[in-house]
Amino acid sequence: MSQYVSRISTGLAPRLRLPGTHRRPRRVAMLSVHTSPLHQPGTGDAGGMNVYIVELAKRLAAINIEVEVFTRATAGGLPDSVELAPGVLVRHVDAGPYEGLAKEDLPGQLCAFTHGVMRAWARQRPGHYDLVHSHYWLSGHVGWLAAERWRVPLVHAMHTMAKVKNAALAEGDTPEPSSRVIGETQIVNAADRLIANTPEEAGELVRFYDADPDKVAVVYPGVNLDRFRPTTAGATTDAPASAVADAIAARDRLGVPRDAFVPLFAGRIQPLKAPDVLLRAVAILLERAPALRTRLYVPVVGGPSGSGLAKPEGLQKLAARLGLADVVHFHPPVGQDLLADWFRAASVLVMPSYSESFGLVAIEAQATGTPVVAAAVGGLPVAVQDGRTGYLVQGHDPVDYANALQRLLDDPALTARMGTAAARHAESFGWDASAAATADVYASAMADHRRRVRSHHV
Repeated sequence: MSQYVSRISTGLAPRLRLPGTHRRPRRVAMLSVHTSPLHQPGTGDAGGMNVYIVELAKRLAAINIEVEVFTRATAGGLPDSVELAPGVLVRHVDAGPYEGLAKEDLPGQLCAFTHGVMRAWARQRPGHYDLVHSHYWLSGHVGWLAAERWRVPLVHAMHTMAKVKNAALAEGDTPEPSSRVIGETQIVNAADRLIANTPEEAGELVRFYDADPDKVAVVYPGVNLDRFRPTTAGATTDAPASAVADAIAARDRLGVPRDAFVPLFAGRIQPLKAPDVLLRAVAILLERAPALRTRLYVPVVGGPSGSGLAKPEGLQKLAARLGLADVVHFHPPVGQDLLADWFRAASVLVMPSYSESFGLVAIEAQATGTPVVAAAVGGLPVAVQDGRTGYLVQGHDPVDYANALQRLLDDPALTARMGTAAARHAESFGWDASAAATADVYASAMADHRRRVRSHHV
């Protein structure tokens, strides 16, 4: 996966681009307006995108591409810049009040944020940045202006798209506003390259936003295989005993019963992620077999986010109404090392999301040797191999999720086989490959940009 898809499946022959044939940037300005790479994933608006930016920036720096990440300051007294890793600098930009500013209110602060970015740039030598890489639509608008001002190419990653989310809304969830749709459309037109996580997302860019297929590159996100891995030697071979030892050790560390069946939800608690579907599926399992209650432990690891903040106690109240208060255990968001332990402790990770651009959590869980039951949406069919590393469920009917969980519950040997296959599958999703492919996208965007500049001067 060191190469990237330069033209998506549109029925036309792809135009060949050979990696390494163009100059890579020396330094990239990376923009993450609404969430900082320094924030804990699973809190507020921090999630998979935070992990993506941190890991990508580190691996780019390792191949001699310096990265400066601009993000909005969310507390007073923060230093102007923080070194995240060698070659990776996080710059805090003052834009709006530090606290209490909802993501929906951030468009009104984009001018202030852009001003802060320009002030930082003005203190540098000419040509300090070779390229702008923006993440999410809010950053895209700042990136659009910065790239034009600096006369460098703009590479943009959507991560999620309003039209896609609105086409698959959870019941009672709030649709994305038309202003976001308009903003995303403008960014699609302005960007030199658009990075999609999967071919499906690339197709959505063309289908929903009329993106130029030649500008769309597919780069699979990676997983930190040093952190998310089986801890027992031989766990990636056909050795179920290794997986059992891993799970027992992790459960002992976390205080989870050794003999429990543990379907795990890990992520932000909001309607989009559909944790309620897992709870309803568990209620169905208990209705079918009440005796299961004594060996069922359902961890929900994460905090309210996005539209879930409107009813932050909603999931706890649902658990009580379903009679699950004794089996569902709520845990706050945790750091990456502890999250890896939760994955090892789980019998299965459950991701009933209504929309996922990729589903990084699914790959992380599989990398530790844990199978996944997930909705067949977005990038999850790439992340999960149906019937081999877990199950993909069509739709969001709790009965279907209960049936998938029942198969694993009834056949521990199947769970072990799927976990072994999952760890092997995840090995192909390293961040080094993602960074190399992203660098190739940068080089191609820079080459095209130079050609356009030269043609304007002829």
